[in-house]
Amino acid sequence: MTLLALGINHKTAPISLRERVTFSPESIEQALSSLLQQPLVQGGVVLSTCNRTELYLSVEQQEHLRNEQVHQQLVQWLCDYHHLNADEVNKSLYWHHDNAAVSHLMRVASGLDSLVLGEPQILGQVKKAFAESQHGQAVSGELERLFQKSFSVAKRVRTETDIGASAVSVAFAACTLARQIFESLSEVNVLLVGAGETIELVARHLGQHNVRHMMIANRTRERAQGLANEVGAEVITLQDIDARLAEADIIISSTASPLPIIGKGMVERALKARRNQPMLMVDIAVPRDIEPEVGKLPNAYLYSVDDLHSIIQNNLAQRKAAAIQAESIVEQESSNFMAWLRSQGAVEIIRDYRSRADAVRAEMEAKAIAAIAQGGDIQTVIHELAHKLTNRLIHAPTRSLQQAASDGDLERLNILRDSLGLDQQ
Repeated sequence: MTLLALGINHKTAPISLRERVTFSPESIEQALSSLLQQPLVQGGVVLSTCNRTELYLSVEQQEHLRNEQVHQQLVQWLCDYHHLNADEVNKSLYWHHDNAAVSHLMRVASGLDSLVLGEPQILGQVKKAFAESQHGQAVSGELERLFQKSFSVAKRVRTETDIGASAVSVAFAACTLARQIFESLSEVNVLLVGAGETIELVARHLGQHNVRHMMIANRTRERAQGLANEVGAEVITLQDIDARLAEADIIISSTASPLPIIGKGMVERALKARRNQPMLMVDIAVPRDIEPEVGKLPNAYLYSVDDLHSIIQNNLAQRKAAAIQAESIVEQESSNFMAWLRSQGAVEIIRDYRSRADAVRAEMEAKAIAAIAQGGDIQTVIHELAHKLTNRLIHAPTRSLQQAASDGDLERLNILRDSLGLDQQ
């Protein structure tokens, strides 16, 4: 069994590709089912966020198949699923095997591989991806142990380092951008589109700056109402956005919609109604919620999640020292996990060895009982039982010792001596 991690992220692929490789929440179950039908795939977890799409897999080992063949098969599945060209995807794709895959997941869960170093939201997203795979019965034993271990590693990193000491996140970066453009947020109206975790963080950040009015637009009013009550916002539906967009000075959007929610024509109408007063639009979603052409309109300042990168960089200095310590924890924990994983390879061998020894014991015991039942001398029968049992049990190890000595293989000879509990002095 081999552990694999493959995917693309903000470091390897532009948003234009990442948004085409995402798996919507509604498609995860079907995607997992399709993935498990691929040859050799024994278990899988699909992690899809605005900054990354990754597959974590346990794959059956086949001696006649090279890694390149397995890679090609999985890339083809990914491209067929999303109707993409393999050449385009391969340029941005990364692969990790076994120890590297273990280390990668632990780094991801701990926020060490995020656009925002140490951001905590990714751990919740990893846990959700794992839960979805559990629900679809797509998790193998090795993958389950790996993910549970990664959760504990992420907790250890949070506890033992200052990786999360400063408020740095995509949501925080969006609010920082708003504060840089508007002199005072207390004089602006804000429209938030979506009601997920990122928008919740944005709403709380902006609420601390006492914006004049906040609207939250969401597909279902019920989902947004709890957040709106917390931050004193008004709830509207997605259908209301066209009519209310002109009221907003700042629009921040993060939904899971497969298609843009705010189009160029909608923004043109809003700007006309505003008499071309500027609008700041921050699109955190992948796929994008706001048509990219909006950024070409006069007085519409559109930023994507990639544009937030420079803002985020200014807030990372104090986390870099903590990241070094966190990387050391990940290295230690990944090595421990791989040692456990390798030990599982001996379980079947040990079970088989014990089973064979027990079969020999049972055979010799049955013969001894039968001999006694036929009137044989008990002392003689027991002596013969002990002699034959000893010979049967030491036969295979004795042959291996003799062969190692005959071959002059001192290393194997010493390993056998150690395995048999013999004194090597």
